[in-house]
Amino acid sequence: MNESLRRYKDKAMEYLSSRTKKQKIMLFGSALLLIIIIALISFLTTRTTLVPLYSNLTPSETGTIKENLDGRGITSEIADGGTTIKVPEEVVDTLKVELAAEGIPKSGSIDYSFFSQNAGIGMTENEFNVLKLDAMQSELAGLMKGIDGVQDAKVMINLPEKGIFVSDPSEAASAAIILNTKPGHQFEESQIRALYHLVSKSIPNLPTDNIVITNQLFEDFELKDSDNSSPSSTFAAQHEIKKQIEKDVQRQVQSMLGTLMGPGNVVVSVSTDIDFTQENREENLVTPVNEEDMEGIAISAQKITETFTGNGDAAGGTPQGEDPADALGSSYLEGNGANGDYEKIEETINNEVNKIRKEIVESPYKVRDLGIQVMVNPPEEGELPQERLDDITKILGTIVRTTIDKQASNGELTEEDINEKVVVSVQPFNGKVEFPTESKPVMPMWAYIVGGILLVIIGLLIFLYIRAKRKRVEEEEDLAVQEEQLQVPDVNVEHETESTMRKKQLEKMAKEKPEDFAKLLRTWIAED
Repeated sequence: MNESLRRYKDKAMEYLSSRTKKQKIMLFGSALLLIIIIALISFLTTRTTLVPLYSNLTPSETGTIKENLDGRGITSEIADGGTTIKVPEEVVDTLKVELAAEGIPKSGSIDYSFFSQNAGIGMTENEFNVLKLDAMQSELAGLMKGIDGVQDAKVMINLPEKGIFVSDPSEAASAAIILNTKPGHQFEESQIRALYHLVSKSIPNLPTDNIVITNQLFEDFELKDSDNSSPSSTFAAQHEIKKQIEKDVQRQVQSMLGTLMGPGNVVVSVSTDIDFTQENREENLVTPVNEEDMEGIAISAQKITETFTGNGDAAGGTPQGEDPADALGSSYLEGNGANGDYEKIEETINNEVNKIRKEIVESPYKVRDLGIQVMVNPPEEGELPQERLDDITKILGTIVRTTIDKQASNGELTEEDINEKVVVSVQPFNGKVEFPTESKPVMPMWAYIVGGILLVIIGLLIFLYIRAKRKRVEEEEDLAVQEEQLQVPDVNVEHETESTMRKKQLEKMAKEKPEDFAKLLRTWIAED
């Protein structure tokens, strides 16, 4: 190992000693420049820049956010006497969205202090407010893009003017937001709550009631009330169920027709009539076992037969309990020699029947009526074919037929009934919101500059190495030529030929193996 190191060291020293002073300066300068560039890149890529995450916080809120960040393993710093918390620049947007979903902070606002640093001397207060409002809108739109399912966002904020006097009541601000959402994406309640909380805490004096959020398909995202114990919770729950049913049908129709006509070319509106009546009833039913003969199962039977045949006096006399003096001819005369036959048959059968007891709780959510209104944007090259329009109508009719409760509709719906509940309108869209196409992220200019410098240095080193190697080969060739020219043959050196070599071999054989040498001579003499 030491020999190898020593050999490499000797080669390096020999290589450096064979270079000129100018070549040595260029070689050491290139190596030094490469080391400086690598150190600079390492410093820029590993440097952590802390920027304000939230400002104007209370000490308790600062402590809560600090504890949350420490639990996430994120480096943070408290500044401005405990009212501002700073985090690494690359995680600011992500933390704002994630903390807003958790309801943090409950005080404070998002930091926009850089405006006061970059404001010009001649800038008026109105110009500064316009720039600040535009930056707040752009910042909020950028934050909302970080939420899963949001491709782009447009934010419009309305800030009320301050009163002249301090005693003037301050009006609340308002905000309208349009999101460009991914097709078919369903937002969770935590994401919607994060959007409302993010906007409310970013703008001063902005309650959540003054925020409207919708998407490019005109679907509203409303903030649900988490308090179910209020007196209006029943109405709110029923209203929410009604909206959820309408949204489900709307999303189903939107997805299906969007695939057929293309995204953004279909607008769907759904209206429903929901029956929230909940019925509890008990039924005691008695049915025969054999419904065809309307008979049950005989569990016991009794049959009595009485007969009489013979002669006897006919019935006569006064009825029992009646005075003969008051009978007035109501008595019966006795007959003589009357004959008679008597027969009585009595049969009793006890049958068992089905006794059914039902306790029925009817579902309170029945769709009594359903209406679907669809607007279709016709293709640019022409009108929508009638066959395509008929297909859309059939699809909507099938959805209506399978959604409406059969008992509520009093039987099967006819085609005329379904046509009254489905409306398809083909009109060009003039109020469609257009979102700018997202530009692909490009590498910063300094990366190209550093890469170009590195390529130049590497090329220069390769050129110097090839040049030095070529020069070393040329020097070795020149040295070999010089040695050949300077080499003088020694006259005392005997040139060895084939005969001299054979002579030496025979002499050696005669000394070491004389018997073999004698045999060899006899053979040569015999051959001659």
